[in-house]
Amino acid sequence: MESQRIFIYVQHLMGSGHAHRAAAISRALVARGVDVCFVSGGFPVAGLDPNAVIQQLPPARAVDLSYKSLQGENGTPVNESWRSRRCAQLLKLYQAFRPHAVLLETFPFGRRLMRFELLPLLDAVGLSQPRPLRVSSIRDILERWRTPGRNEEIVDLAKRHLDLVLVHGDGKLTPFEDSFPEAGVLNACVRYTGYVVDEPEGIAESDAGSEEIVVSSGGGKVGESLLAAALAARPLAKKATGTWRLLAGHGLPASVFQRLQRDAPDSVIVERNRRDFSVLLRNCAVSVSQAGYNTVTETLTARARSVLIPFADGGQREQTTRAEIFAERGWVSVLPPDTLSPATLARAVDLALERPPPPIETVAMNGAAMTADLLIGALNGERVCG
Repeated sequence: MESQRIFIYVQHLMGSGHAHRAAAISRALVARGVDVCFVSGGFPVAGLDPNAVIQQLPPARAVDLSYKSLQGENGTPVNESWRSRRCAQLLKLYQAFRPHAVLLETFPFGRRLMRFELLPLLDAVGLSQPRPLRVSSIRDILERWRTPGRNEEIVDLAKRHLDLVLVHGDGKLTPFEDSFPEAGVLNACVRYTGYVVDEPEGIAESDAGSEEIVVSSGGGKVGESLLAAALAARPLAKKATGTWRLLAGHGLPASVFQRLQRDAPDSVIVERNRRDFSVLLRNCAVSVSQAGYNTVTETLTARARSVLIPFADGGQREQTTRAEIFAERGWVSVLPPDTLSPATLARAVDLALERPPPPIETVAMNGAAMTADLLIGALNGERVCG
C-alpha cells in the first residue's frame, strides 16, 4: 500500500517557535507511517527535529518587528530575482514530492511577506489532479491585523485555497474568534487540536536543572533584557538562592552571550539553549521565560511553577494575551515587561516558589498527535469539515 505523503511548509521570521511546532507535528506524522517533506524557509534552527529530511530553501528572516521586508543571508535585502529563484525551488520540491496533503504553517493568517511563493504554490496545488488536501496550521492566538480589509482578504484566500484550518489550542481557553474576528465565516472547516508540545525524541531523564531557577529567552534574537535582568536579580532573591541557569537562544548575538557569561557569578550558569529543555523544566524550582507558544506549553506540560514576562515590542499582543489567560486560572505568574527590573524579577520568583505546581489535566496538550490523526483521517475519507 502506498504511503501517505504530506508536504509541510514552515517559515519562521523572527523566533524559531513556528519551526519547532511544525517539527513536532512532523514527528507525529512520521510515527504513524506518513512520508513527510519538511520544507523550511527560515535560517537553520539548531536542534530542530522533524524526524524527516529538512528541505532548506534559501533562508530569509524579517528585517525587524514591522514584518514589512525580508533579508537573506549576510543580512542583505532580498530582491525579485531572489524571490523568483526561491519560488521556483519551492514549486520544484512540491512537484517532485506529489503529496496527498499540503500543510502551510500560519498562511494565510500570517506570513504575508511570503505571498510571492505561497500563492503560486497554492495555485499549483489547486491545479493538481487529484488535488491534495489543503491545510493551514496556526497557533492558539493570532496577532490582530490593524490594516483595514486585511481580515477580509485572509477569509477570501482561506475560502479559495483551504480545506481545513487546524488551530493548535484549546477552544475553551482561546476561542479562535477572539484573535480573528472573522472566524465565524470559516467555522465549518476549523478544528481545534489542543496544544502542540515540542519534546524531541530520545531525551534521557536526568537530574539536570534540579531545584534551579531556569531562565529561558526563546530561540530568536530577542531576550537580552530578560537575561540581563535575571543576572542582576539573583543576588536580590530572598528565597530563590540556589543556582540560576540562563538559557540564551542561538539567535542572540555572540557578543551579548559572551558578556553575560563574563558577568555571571558562580551561582549563575549562562549557556545556549539545550536539547533537554523539557528535562530542565521538569526538575526546576521555577521557570522564568517570555510567553511564547512553545515555551508556555512545555512549561505547563512539565508542571513547572513559572513567571512569564510577555514579549510586547512593536505593539504585539499575542504573548500578553496568552499569559493573561493562563494567569487568570492561577497557573502562572505574569510580570509585565514594562515593570521588569532585577528587583521585580527577584520578587516574582520568590513568590512563585510559594505556589503549588500548575494543574494541567484539564488542558489538551496532545496537539501533535491530534493533528496527525485529523490529517490522516481526512486523507482516509473521514468527514472533518462541514
